[in-house]
Amino acid sequence: MPHSVLIIDDEATLAENVQTYMSRRGYDARAVGDGKQGLAILETFKPDLVLLDYDLPDIDGLDVLRQIRAIDRQVKVIMLTGKGGVQLAVDAMKLGAHDYLSKPVSLSELKLLLDKAMGQTRLEGALAYYHDRQARYSGLSNMLGESPAVVALKEQVGRFIDAERQLTDGDPPTVLITGETGTGKGVIARALHFDGPRCEQPFVEINCAAIPGHLVEAELFGFERGAFTDAKQRKVGLVESANGGSLFLDEIGDMDLALQAKVLKLLEDKTVRRVGGLREHKVDLRIIVATNRDLDQRVREGEFRSDLLFRLRILHMEMPPLRERGNDAWLLAQAFLKLHGVRYGKSELQFDRASEAALRQHQWPGNVRELRNVIEYAVLVCESKIIEVRHLGLSPQPRNEAQPRLDGVAFPQAIADESLNLAGIERRVVIEALERTAWNVTRAARLLGVSRDTLRYRMEKYALAVEMTRAE
Repeated sequence: MPHSVLIIDDEATLAENVQTYMSRRGYDARAVGDGKQGLAILETFKPDLVLLDYDLPDIDGLDVLRQIRAIDRQVKVIMLTGKGGVQLAVDAMKLGAHDYLSKPVSLSELKLLLDKAMGQTRLEGALAYYHDRQARYSGLSNMLGESPAVVALKEQVGRFIDAERQLTDGDPPTVLITGETGTGKGVIARALHFDGPRCEQPFVEINCAAIPGHLVEAELFGFERGAFTDAKQRKVGLVESANGGSLFLDEIGDMDLALQAKVLKLLEDKTVRRVGGLREHKVDLRIIVATNRDLDQRVREGEFRSDLLFRLRILHMEMPPLRERGNDAWLLAQAFLKLHGVRYGKSELQFDRASEAALRQHQWPGNVRELRNVIEYAVLVCESKIIEVRHLGLSPQPRNEAQPRLDGVAFPQAIADESLNLAGIERRVVIEALERTAWNVTRAARLLGVSRDTLRYRMEKYALAVEMTRAE
């Protein structure tokens, strides 16, 4: 479908020449001689771009521009005038004009300007499409799971969103999301944005571990022309791109120490200075960070700033691993089967009983990401309508089922060889849970099915705090 151009100019010869020139180059061009006719045709013709003369016989061109903006804020407007002047150009731009040309107009120059404006329109349309598409699949309603941990997490996210809507200063606190790789930390980040009051604004994500350390600063904060060898032009960073919306810093636990200081300043002052720049720019954004690292341990190792951790931990959310979510693995498996079945034209696929049992029993060390990949693989290789265990490609997980278990934690094999001393068994089970969770007390307590305070008491009782210090 050709782009449409409306020409509003009382110089009949110029208007006719421009209309003919644009029509021959694939544009649907129409011309009118005054402002009233232009405004009248605007709503029915719905042009992509308007060429608007400043000197019209009935209405001042700037007044027409104001009314165009009131009718359609998306249409691009290029002002044309024989009375060039800086102030007129400034006034036109303030009212929303896309660009400004003085008469006599070079048709080739006008064509370049129109093509550039149309290119920007296509880009804006594409960005709007991807924003809308991302919003459709990023709300709380898309966080699948019925386990107590996920239900509690959804309620926490909902409470924060409600609180954010009540903010009087519009400066929401930073959110820290922790959890193992593949648990879905990004799902929480997107839900916070797309269900919140900033949902119409940008959501910008950067994986701090995926970009070399020396490039992260330039990506985040941008740079001025000449700031370094390859800086041939100014670049706006991701922080400024997220202005008005949300900035999601994934895997922040892997961020370089020097850059952590600049992120801390960003959190404190909400200002950004481009690399090689002298001026600071104020930004309005909400910052969400995520990591699969134990940040307390990173602080003790000297790899993470303690002051930054305190500033990040205003609101802390932890995404539980899939193995601790009960029936959620099966619910997610069915959802992924439906999703990939539609994608690959196999919408009638079903799991047999053996594959269902295998999916329920698997420990999912790669969490939700591993489950999604397993189901996609099964959909691809399945040659019938029934998915069997052989289609899943699950790696074997040998486990001695004869081992005694306590709240889901298998007793270490060594215990079977010892006398059944209750205190000794309890101490070994607590150690086992702590070692499985890299001495994360919160996760170990959840694994054991006890409160954090109860586990702390057991650790002090058996002098495990001392062992933890030595292990560090």
